[in-house]
Amino acid sequence: MEPNLSSKLQKWEVWAVSILRMAIGWHFLYEGIAKITAAGWSSQSYLANTTSFLSPFYHWLAASSSIGVVDWLNIIGLILIGLALFFGCFTRVAALSGSVLLLLYYFAYPPYGFSLITISGESHLYIVNYQLLEAIALIFFAVYPHSGYSIEKWLRGLIASRKDKKDAAPEVSVNSRREAIKNLASIPILGLMGWGAFENSRRYGIDVMSGATIQLNRKDLSDLKGTLPTGKIGKHEISRLVMGGNLIGGWSHGRDLLYTDQLFKAYNNERKVYETLMLGEAAGINAINIGFTSNKLLRKYKKSTGSKLKIITQIAADVKDESTLFNDLHGAMDFGVDIIQIQGNWTDWMTRDQHIDRIGKLLEKIKSEGFTAGLGAHTIDSLIACQAAGIIPDYYMKTMHHDKYWSATPRENRVPFEQDGPVSPDHDKYHQNIFDNFPDRTCEFVKNTTVPVMGFKVLAAGAIEPEDGFRWAFDNGADFICVGMFDFQIVNDVNICIDTLQKVKESNSRQRAWMG
Repeated sequence: MEPNLSSKLQKWEVWAVSILRMAIGWHFLYEGIAKITAAGWSSQSYLANTTSFLSPFYHWLAASSSIGVVDWLNIIGLILIGLALFFGCFTRVAALSGSVLLLLYYFAYPPYGFSLITISGESHLYIVNYQLLEAIALIFFAVYPHSGYSIEKWLRGLIASRKDKKDAAPEVSVNSRREAIKNLASIPILGLMGWGAFENSRRYGIDVMSGATIQLNRKDLSDLKGTLPTGKIGKHEISRLVMGGNLIGGWSHGRDLLYTDQLFKAYNNERKVYETLMLGEAAGINAINIGFTSNKLLRKYKKSTGSKLKIITQIAADVKDESTLFNDLHGAMDFGVDIIQIQGNWTDWMTRDQHIDRIGKLLEKIKSEGFTAGLGAHTIDSLIACQAAGIIPDYYMKTMHHDKYWSATPRENRVPFEQDGPVSPDHDKYHQNIFDNFPDRTCEFVKNTTVPVMGFKVLAAGAIEPEDGFRWAFDNGADFICVGMFDFQIVNDVNICIDTLQKVKESNSRQRAWMG
């Protein structure tokens, strides 16, 4: 029995057991309360993106019409288990229930990492993470006959003392009073911790480090106007709206605002990138076009969430050394990407420096490896020159935006290939302010091409409203548009894209047939 065992334990051992139990209890309680106070919280996105042998079960829960019941059972379970563990009531039942719940969390996203040795976030450790550790600790409490100082122990002592009560009033020792105070110590402690949490929430809002705050904005998703249309690039079915990778990679094209790259990187930390990608997928976007350096993060995201997001990766090709021509291609293949395209900068540089033959060799190599091959460019001269040389990709990726906005370089000052060179201090020349120097020539090329075209920089890096930029690109022949989006812009951009495609169809304003 516990009373006999407690007499054999040192005081520090009893305190150690008590503190461990209360700490785990507080974690459960806090997560449960945080989920209640997080407006619009739902477990649906968490369940829908799981990857493990139990995924069919989680996906069934996510797809269930009773997801609201699942959410409330989760919240109530966390709160009740937390209270029981913190105060020390029904400890074994709470410990068993808590360990089962934690193991369900654990197997939803098994922490097997993307490599054995890596520096990563809390949920991407290798095999052992905090969920497994807490589950093991709770199993210990379920089988260990001592739960430390607790209300349960105080109640047992109180009941036992009343049973032993005889005619004379029992003598209450100082030691028994001290033991009672120790067993009830969790009450004022919870009060202090709860008050601190309340004050923090009142002053700063919900703690962003709580797992409860990793969520999709269900209200926003409920505002979706329909299903985002798709088209084909090679063998791949791609949403007409593709996520751009610049905001994730930290390339802002901020014109003369020097801090914006750092701002993008600070906002889009790994946690926020995951939220953004999950929200994009839930809204119907099934592809992202990324710079090569973002491959590591995207592979990690797909492995840890079970995402089916199609990865279009851009590769470089050393202009001066043909022996390294295929290095990035091999790297992209190792990352397990879906589609590979030559990055626009490199297409422009190889064209400008008269190495078009290397573009042809690289495209053929991509195709020979079984990948859909894309060719990007900022300057339309590059694509015109490649086409004249008989170099035709599976699709083009071309900057496509009009120049009717305030910061556009005056037309008379525009020169080919300037997007791939230094910025100018002259206000009327290039300074990351225009990305399709000759929109009329781009439109003419796109109108006559027979392969799909993915337009990018359709908003001129934030200078054009989405309603305007999307419509202009689709009207002038883009089959897909690639747009960099923050998480708070995704649902709105998807809705604008759905509306725009419908308007283009109804007005018959498109300048070419759909090629994808």
